[in-house]
Amino acid sequence: MNHVTRRVATAGVALGAVVALGATSASAASGVDGWASVPAVAKAAGTAAPNALSPGLAEHAVAQGSNKLENPAGEVQYYGYHADGPMLPQPGAVQSPGHNVEATKTEPDKNTYLRLRGLHGADAGYDYGTHFLFQGHERGGPGYISRVNLDADAAHRVTLLATKTTDGTELPAFDGSTWNPFAKKLLLTAENGADGGVWQSDPDVGAKAQDISNVLGRGSYEGIQIDPAGNLWIVEDASGDVPSGTGARLPNSFVYRFVPKDKSDLSKGGTLQALQVISRRSGQPITFTPADASHPTGAIFSDDTKDLHTYGTVFDTRWVTLHQGDASSTPFDANALAKAAKATPFKRPENGVFRPGVDFREFFFTETGDTNASSKANGAYGGWGGIYKLTQSGPAADQGKLTIFFNGDQAHTGLDNISFLDRDHVAAVEDAGDSLHTQRGLLDSAYLFGLNADYAKGRQPVRFLAEGRDPSATVDSALSAQGNGFQNDGDNEITGIHTSDGDPTVAGLLGVKNPHPFHGDWRIFWTQQHGDNTTWEITRG
Repeated sequence: MNHVTRRVATAGVALGAVVALGATSASAASGVDGWASVPAVAKAAGTAAPNALSPGLAEHAVAQGSNKLENPAGEVQYYGYHADGPMLPQPGAVQSPGHNVEATKTEPDKNTYLRLRGLHGADAGYDYGTHFLFQGHERGGPGYISRVNLDADAAHRVTLLATKTTDGTELPAFDGSTWNPFAKKLLLTAENGADGGVWQSDPDVGAKAQDISNVLGRGSYEGIQIDPAGNLWIVEDASGDVPSGTGARLPNSFVYRFVPKDKSDLSKGGTLQALQVISRRSGQPITFTPADASHPTGAIFSDDTKDLHTYGTVFDTRWVTLHQGDASSTPFDANALAKAAKATPFKRPENGVFRPGVDFREFFFTETGDTNASSKANGAYGGWGGIYKLTQSGPAADQGKLTIFFNGDQAHTGLDNISFLDRDHVAAVEDAGDSLHTQRGLLDSAYLFGLNADYAKGRQPVRFLAEGRDPSATVDSALSAQGNGFQNDGDNEITGIHTSDGDPTVAGLLGVKNPHPFHGDWRIFWTQQHGDNTTWEITRG
């Protein structure tokens, strides 16, 4: 970690525009084959616990929620807190509706790591370095975009980039992010249904943020990736209804692909598509089925839902068109259009990523599932969620094949963020939630999956990170259980797992290079969301 303070002369010096740093290569093996499992951390009332990592791994905090922004604005004062109360409840404070005992936690979410030159901050005389970690924030209003300056000292560590769009509208809470090298813009997603969508932003202080949902649609968008043709792949997390007596959610979320007219300017419009899966039984598309008088539980317990969660079953897929638009288009409901076009819904898919080194022919995405040990869909009908593999002849192909790569179980469920650590190993992290933590007595974990492993025969992934619970989250868990209008989440959650060498060029798209963690410029980050909201870098021990 390089936290060196640098000053540059300001007289007569004009910092240039953003310039990409050249990529470096590493031929050494990543070493993930040697990672060993650690036990999950038990949840115990009133008890905090540290994180545990595989032997040989360590973690170092790069930012925490109490880091004050170098350029605060209004209520947006800290990396992980709004300025609407104390960071911890004061002695004797009692939570009640309309009276919060602690500040709203803004929940920095998906991390995007970039190596860039020429970025600025609040201090015109300071050199902010070249290594940066970007986040949108998942909770509270206004939403905002932050940048952790990894080369900076404490006073310049976190910079606020934007709280409003170019037209003065407050930014929403964000869940996903990525970098668009064609337009040199950050892309951020909002998981807000009719108020969700995609925003793009500059990576510098005073960023110009723009809502581009008029061409990409409104939806509960979360995961977002880009392929070499400039197409956007978007994964939606729209929770479905829970029919009475099932404890299970309707499949209600879709996987989208956006084909832009101009990959260097997404605001010019393009074509939004959704993934359609063909039933092995009927030969017809697997479509959304509402819970109504004729189908009391919708498609929760259908044969197709069972097949989608059966190892070895291969489905034909195709992309169906939902909307074609340009700069004059107005926002539209992508989820409703996907249902009307007979696209296939999943049970809360949240994030996806391309496998590196295979020319973007394989796309893996997580399905969170019901996060409820009482769900009657657990097991055969996908209540525990899992990981899917979509294979195509190329990223622009109209047809492909879908299989379940990993079927979740009670110990491996709520899978959310996903990141390849090398060509043959993918990491996926849990967001199981407080209720399931209590039901199974275990907190969240991060797992390493080998693509050459056969999980159908009972093989288990490696638990390389067992998340504990920091003291703030332990306090919040108790407050959350009491209710009374408490607005923050309880137990910690793993989010933002991200492996990258920071290359901001097209050659640096996630999926182009074979990652080599801990070699050259390759780095791994994750955020211990809720509680203290600490963002960590994983390194060798």
